[in-house]
Amino acid sequence: MADQTDNKPAWLGYLPIAVIVLVAIVGFFTLRDYLTFETLRDNHEALIAFRDAHYVLTVLVFIATYILIVGFSLPGAGITTITGGFLFGTFFGVLFNVTGATLGAVVIFLAARMGFGEKLKARMDASEGMVRKIKDGIDKNQWSMLFFIRFVPVVPFFVANLIPAFLGVMLYRFVISTFLGIIPGSLVFTSIGAGLGTVFARGETPNFGVIFEPYVLLPILGLGALSLLPVILKAVTGKKELLK
Repeated sequence: MADQTDNKPAWLGYLPIAVIVLVAIVGFFTLRDYLTFETLRDNHEALIAFRDAHYVLTVLVFIATYILIVGFSLPGAGITTITGGFLFGTFFGVLFNVTGATLGAVVIFLAARMGFGEKLKARMDASEGMVRKIKDGIDKNQWSMLFFIRFVPVVPFFVANLIPAFLGVMLYRFVISTFLGIIPGSLVFTSIGAGLGTVFARGETPNFGVIFEPYVLLPILGLGALSLLPVILKAVTGKKELLK
């Protein structure tokens, strides 16, 4: 069995990530005009009617759609999160949004690790000097770094899925940090969606930039800073040990 695995063409390992990139490019040009707030506004009554008639099916289709959007880096993740709040309310909306986003992130993570992660990790482990020091520093503080890139909204979601794959992070750590780390941002957009009924009735447009308002952004950045506290404490403790 091992010989059969070793004899597989090297390009097979890159196939999953290549498919994701190809679908992402096609989706960018074909779907960006459809997965929009205007589409949700024009079809919100039909969506509500379908949800009321087929609640469980709606949940399953919604989560599957979210997995596809995130897993293949398709446009519309933001409006999908808002739709989750609109259809299911804040609590269940966050639960379904985070579940779909996490499973989609796992798709990218596994595809990237299959194609590049193991080889890159082996090279970094075998390296010396600054590269090895950086790798060792990240390994010693994986939880903190994983939560940091999730909490801070300036790190693109796609990039936050790739970095752990390239650094050889364990799958269970990736899943836990992703699921918990995206809850704050998801909560903001899901709550916007939960209030869309009133917005539609008034013919208004919600404030999608609310996540960058100080009263929302500062607590999220605070969580990011808090996630780095163990790293800071280790650094300070290490310096004290050197001074003794």
